[in-house]
Amino acid sequence: MQSLLAYCERELPWLMETIEALVRLESPTGDAAAINRCGAELDRRLVELGGRVRRLPHLAAGDHLRAEFGSGRRQVLILGHLDTVWPVGTLAGRPIRHDDGRMFGPGVFDMKAGLGLAMMAVKVLAASPSGVPGRVVMLTTSDEETGSTTSRTAIEEEARQSEAVLVLEPSLPGGALKTSRKGCGEFLLRVDGMAAHAGIEPERGASAISELVRQIAGIEAMHDPGQGTTVNVGVIRGGSRPNVVAAEAEAVIDVRVATSAAAARITQALGSLLPRDPRTRLTLSGGIDRPPLERTPGVVALFHRAQAVAADLGRHLGEGGTGGGSDGNLTAALGVPTLDGLGAIGGGAHAIDEYVTVQDLPWRAALVAGLLRRILAV
Repeated sequence: MQSLLAYCERELPWLMETIEALVRLESPTGDAAAINRCGAELDRRLVELGGRVRRLPHLAAGDHLRAEFGSGRRQVLILGHLDTVWPVGTLAGRPIRHDDGRMFGPGVFDMKAGLGLAMMAVKVLAASPSGVPGRVVMLTTSDEETGSTTSRTAIEEEARQSEAVLVLEPSLPGGALKTSRKGCGEFLLRVDGMAAHAGIEPERGASAISELVRQIAGIEAMHDPGQGTTVNVGVIRGGSRPNVVAAEAEAVIDVRVATSAAAARITQALGSLLPRDPRTRLTLSGGIDRPPLERTPGVVALFHRAQAVAADLGRHLGEGGTGGGSDGNLTAALGVPTLDGLGAIGGGAHAIDEYVTVQDLPWRAALVAGLLRRILAV
């Protein structure tokens, strides 16, 4: 493992230049032209590393990239994403800068440094005498930040062919990996009532807003943070005019759950809501679109492998969970051992002070390379 680390330390300038090149090509979710500009640069660099690259085109979201390294029957999937939360033009006001061992820039932590680390891991393995063990597929998507609607099929297809999935999302504070993630869902509750003049004959109306308020009280009772379940009514809309009894209203509900059982329970509870005023009608849509990444025995076994690699590199590796979702949620739900948070150490994801710590980049790349070798060389 020390030889992997030494190589990554020597190649740190290459890694830094790679990350900076990707950050400079701004790629916000939903801007297909910008995504594809960044994707073209990533494509070129993957080919230079010996990757067999195939584009998975999508007109609205931008192209996803599939790069394959090595060969053989056994496969490990590396997941990453091109899209960021920052619009084109952010870089002009907040350019890449280096300060006190940190690299700052929009999208550097979440997650262009992770893409660079994945490339470095493949690079170091390809340079070793034995080459890349087995087959490594690096799938880079364009719509992770908005739920992976267009990339989910490709992610799940590759995961089903893989022995393990390594997700190069940012680490937890201090470098810990993510062995659990909450499942995420969004529901829309619509209430249809009956309009009437609010001053002349309000009794003829059935207020959708009043009904929605009553329903929200019951929805909030489903909130159970002690069990990892959060239910948040984050947006409400309704009514037409102050002097009209509201004929319609709706609420957008964010749901986070730690287990599949909790996901089923909340989905059933929301679907069972009944109107308090029989003159109103409730309609529920949406659902849990990212199932939870649960800390299963397969996940734990994969983490212990990563922990052993880290120990060989002279590092302690911790683990933890997070309330946010990633593409790893999708692969873990298929029963494929999935390890998340293997990307850069830093902070400020989705914040203006987003950064990665430069000195940690070599050992994180060596960690991914060593884990790939340990999985595929067995």
